[in-house]
Amino acid sequence: MATPIHPKKALYGHLARVAKALGSPGRLELLEALAQGERNVDALAQASGLSVANTSHHLQTLRDGGLVQSRREGLQAIYSLTDPDIPKLLSYLGRVAERQVADVERIVRDHFDKRDGLRPVKREELLRLVKKGGAMVIDVRPEEEFRAGHIVGAVNIPLDSLPRRLKTLPKEQEIVAYCRGPYCLFAIEAINQLRKKGFRARRLEEGFPEWKAERLPVEEGE
Repeated sequence: MATPIHPKKALYGHLARVAKALGSPGRLELLEALAQGERNVDALAQASGLSVANTSHHLQTLRDGGLVQSRREGLQAIYSLTDPDIPKLLSYLGRVAERQVADVERIVRDHFDKRDGLRPVKREELLRLVKKGGAMVIDVRPEEEFRAGHIVGAVNIPLDSLPRRLKTLPKEQEIVAYCRGPYCLFAIEAINQLRKKGFRARRLEEGFPEWKAERLPVEEGE
């Protein structure tokens, strides 16, 4: 007769399966992409820079780990996150790595902190600024990601269209830019462009997925 597995050991076995699903740079990028909204395999492959075959393989691993799910739309499988708290899990993972892994701390310092130069805006600060009319919020992600969900009141100005939109932006307000998450460089690029043109600009400390995960005001559509 087989010895019963202790409940804690069984539980940790399942937790290890979830952790294993996270153990790939490609899968972490796919989760970041899905945190913007549901997508099909081709769109996910394009967003992550992976082949369609590799994307499908990674998605199966993420499904086995309970992190993604799919639905059918015609002949296509449309993928989404299974839990709205998954962006929080990724954010906590990043925070611990920044504090404990020297290479991570160095990359964040050199490619984010030094390129920014100013303290990013925290969520609570942004809510106060918007309430007082002291800031304009711009979403610099691609249009399809903006339509899938964005911070209430944000204006969509994809990074590649920012130079053409500069004349429409107010000089009297601070501009706060956000993108896909804490390691997305779109917002860094946007605020650097804006500062060179004389705008007061900062980036949101995290991105849309983390904002949504905190149940802060979001909306869909144009």
